[in-house]
Amino acid sequence: MQAILALEDGRVFRGKGYGARVERTGEVVFNTSITGYQEIFTDPSYAGQIVVLTNPEIGNYGTNSDDEEAVKPYIEGLIVREFSPYASSYRSHQVTDEYLERHKVPVLSDVDTRALVRHLRDRGVMRGVISTSETDVQKLVEKAKATPTIDGMDLAKVVSTKESYQWTKGDVEERIIIAPHPSARQLSVITAEPAAVPDPAMRKKVVAFDYGIKHNILRRLVSSGCDVTVVPAQTSAEDVLALQPNGIFLSNGPGDPDAVVYAQKTIRQLAGRIPIFGICLGHQLIGLALEGKTYKLKFGHHGGNHPVKHLKTGKVEITAHNHNYAVDPDSLKQSEVELTHVDLNDNTLEGLRHRTYPLFSVQYHPEAAPGPHDSHYLFDDFVKMMKEWRK
Repeated sequence: MQAILALEDGRVFRGKGYGARVERTGEVVFNTSITGYQEIFTDPSYAGQIVVLTNPEIGNYGTNSDDEEAVKPYIEGLIVREFSPYASSYRSHQVTDEYLERHKVPVLSDVDTRALVRHLRDRGVMRGVISTSETDVQKLVEKAKATPTIDGMDLAKVVSTKESYQWTKGDVEERIIIAPHPSARQLSVITAEPAAVPDPAMRKKVVAFDYGIKHNILRRLVSSGCDVTVVPAQTSAEDVLALQPNGIFLSNGPGDPDAVVYAQKTIRQLAGRIPIFGICLGHQLIGLALEGKTYKLKFGHHGGNHPVKHLKTGKVEITAHNHNYAVDPDSLKQSEVELTHVDLNDNTLEGLRHRTYPLFSVQYHPEAAPGPHDSHYLFDDFVKMMKEWRK
């Protein structure tokens, strides 16, 4: 199956098609992670985007239900250098090609992803279309130009849960036991056990706003000592306070933070009344709620290898990122807001804390593990803040 990527500026890439035989449009971004492709597929923050993976070999360890960050993939399309039709991992439940075909996601393979990434770095993020059916390049370029941009688009309410629910699953620790087996090809027996959790009497009630929340965030909250209720993005402050939580969590999510006006209003109503922790889109919404401004990055931050400096301690964390927008640090009132983290690649603001309110946020994903555990302390800080608030 042949496939084509056409960008809005007229650049075209041709290659082999895998996954679904469909045509999809979206903003084209690149991710520099070495592993974790299924987590990328299923991250709701990628809604409306076609993702280019810079690691050349993708699909070789298949897919499984444990690695999903949501109930389905949210990427519009996938672009890779080499796409494996086979799965060589004992954890695989389904080969990646069949998985993406089942979820109607097209794949473009056998293209020069280095050239494509350099093009996006030089020109910036742009709209594109992947097609396995249309061969008229000019028509595809026109479709790319007609594709709506994410600017001004509220995608949080699109990907958010429609109903509130309880999340009870924490982190799982895997133990690999080598045992005799009749087949020399199968040596490992895997057992999974729940990670240690705090005393139930010490647990804190947390309401998590779902703007596109990832499963691993929920697992980290539970393992850190939280009983979590997930609520839709448009839930009011009154309805949240009626649940009598000890704290509020604001999740990651897709789209333009400026367009999520209802969330900014809710955060203003909750700020100072209850401890709040936000990440990614939640961080941007906190910045806007505190009368700051956001701006769109040239090609965004997407990957698991971003160095972030904790300004108070001087320590550098290796962190996972997935965001197209950032908070302008100069727009925040320094008398009210402390800047806590900064990206060492481009000096983007990566964290803030209110000087009076029990409120802090980071732009990156502390639940991910590229460090591997450099940023897990933030969940402990959240629990500590809830314990100490109004003692």
